[in-house]
Amino acid sequence: MAPFGLLFSGLLKKSFSLFSDASCLTRLVNVIPAVKSFTTSAGAPPKRPLNGYMRFVKQQQPLVVREYPDVKAVDVIRKIAHQWRTLTADQKQPFQQASVDAREQFKVDMQRYQSQLTPAQAAALKQERRRRLAKRKAIRRKRELNSLGKPKRPRSSFNIFMAEHFEESKGTTTQGKMKMLREDWTKLSTSQQQVYVQLAEDDKVRYKNEMKSWEEHMMDIGREDLIRRKETHKDKTATKGGKQKSKMKVVKTKSVGATTARSGKKA
Repeated sequence: MAPFGLLFSGLLKKSFSLFSDASCLTRLVNVIPAVKSFTTSAGAPPKRPLNGYMRFVKQQQPLVVREYPDVKAVDVIRKIAHQWRTLTADQKQPFQQASVDAREQFKVDMQRYQSQLTPAQAAALKQERRRRLAKRKAIRRKRELNSLGKPKRPRSSFNIFMAEHFEESKGTTTQGKMKMLREDWTKLSTSQQQVYVQLAEDDKVRYKNEMKSWEEHMMDIGREDLIRRKETHKDKTATKGGKQKSKMKVVKTKSVGATTARSGKKA
């Protein structure tokens, strides 16, 4: 860590603990409105049926809430999950059979729905499905990386400033606080901003060191697929450069050949 950063190590530690909350608030402010469910002139596509367990949850949830009104939602689900585990196979069978019947009906409804789509609507539906699958894949990967302890990315100087002053900033809403923080940041002198610039540089060092240790650990446990591929990018760049040089040589060779041929005709 740079000597300048040592003067502000306490500030760095404090901002690091607060930053996760502030970054979440930033995302809430800048979040893009959710895309509505895909609909066409044929109406909305049929919903996928619930499995046997989810049917049991849907049935039991209001009963458990009524019996335990002060229990949190997550604890309600835990109670229902425990009830499900204690059921016998015969007791689960009606819920599972209802799910099987619903899946068969879903296939029929989906075929009828797809037959009413125009080619453009069918293409749009396929694109929407790919978007949802990609989103789920990204969420699963993020959860996996978090569970494996991947280091948090380095913060910018403004993000560190925001984490330090968010609670005390003026404004009754998150958006209002963010607006005031941006204005306060622009009013800081260069020397005042330099404090946070140095903290951001120190955080980059922290991230670089933690990522090195983390990637070494991923190598040890056989997860090379999670390691950054800088070498591959360099190789691709070198290959492209080699191809370009080869093309230039071919062009030069052709030019020399053409010049020689013209000289021979004149002679």
